[in-house]
Amino acid sequence: MQIVEFTADSLRFSDALPAQAPADGFVWLFLDRDEFETHQALLQQAALQLGGSALLDLHSRDLRNPAHPSHYDYTSIYDLIIFRRLATQVESRDETEQEVVTEAAGGQGGLPRPKPRGGLPAFNRISSRAVGFVVFDRLLISVHPRGCYTAKSFLQRSLTDAKFSVDSVTARSRIPSSPADLVLRMVNTMVDSYLDVRKELTKQLEHWQAELLKPNSRFINWGSLMGARSQLHVLEDLCDEQHDAMQEWLDSLREQPMSSFAADEQLALTRRDQMVARARDVIEHIERVVHHARRLEQSAETVVQIHFSAQSNRTNDIMRTLTALTAVFLPLNLITGFFGMNFEFMPLIHQISGFWWTLGFMVLLVVVVVSIFWRKRYLARSRR
Repeated sequence: MQIVEFTADSLRFSDALPAQAPADGFVWLFLDRDEFETHQALLQQAALQLGGSALLDLHSRDLRNPAHPSHYDYTSIYDLIIFRRLATQVESRDETEQEVVTEAAGGQGGLPRPKPRGGLPAFNRISSRAVGFVVFDRLLISVHPRGCYTAKSFLQRSLTDAKFSVDSVTARSRIPSSPADLVLRMVNTMVDSYLDVRKELTKQLEHWQAELLKPNSRFINWGSLMGARSQLHVLEDLCDEQHDAMQEWLDSLREQPMSSFAADEQLALTRRDQMVARARDVIEHIERVVHHARRLEQSAETVVQIHFSAQSNRTNDIMRTLTALTAVFLPLNLITGFFGMNFEFMPLIHQISGFWWTLGFMVLLVVVVVSIFWRKRYLARSRR
């Protein structure tokens, strides 16, 4: 667990829980979810000492739950935000290895059998992890998955901003002014990771689209394509939950009194406007991800329909050609069947030129039928 004290223009690490929050700042406690049980007593002490209220048991269970969906809840003292961020490739690989170990423990013969994850790699990356935030006026408690990159990268960025700022005014604008401001900045970073993966999803889905639209396509990856569509549904549902949680928190920020932002009325108004604007920006980014996921899903459905339509057209071309050939040879079969009847007296049978007259008539009939079919484009090849 890390304890960080933020002031107006700097931050510092602390080895012990401070007796009170800085006069012009706040305290941030962040820890891995695996450490929550170990440090739960210290977290309750910090909530009482620095925040003014202990954590409810229900909220503590929510923070411990790694499968909790994005959610917002509140009390009269603090806000609770659960936000699911996109898992990194390292975390996805660790999850796959854990699945292998679990399957090996229950598999036959003790042989590891990894869970099959077909499809394109980008769609396998649509996996999320729950991050919990407890937001007091002068205290922030955040619970992250093991090895969470968001907290570490943001902390490193804050250290860099505080170190290399040319003056205190610049540092003050770059360093979070309140726990809510810090949460919004971290959530914005999490949402940006969803925006970054959009290009990769689009590029890899276009690969399947090109395969489906080839003239003589023999597409066999239907299971992977259906899996990709399911992953897009997961992404859409995930973003809907995030949008609802952030919208509820935005409404709560608008209803908070000015005194909760700063003692000075003008400064409090400025800080509230900044946080509301940042919250709206986060919601807008989430809406862009939802819109993109829906567009990808619609594009995939459209390409599948075009693929089957093209297959149907090719089948119709083949059947049309076979029908035309049958219509060409059907009169010839009628003529040969007529002269093949077992009668002694028939026209042209006993004449020397009878065969040639019949053959000429059959050739003429073929030419006439083929000409008619060609003019009506029954034998023309469809353009692709």
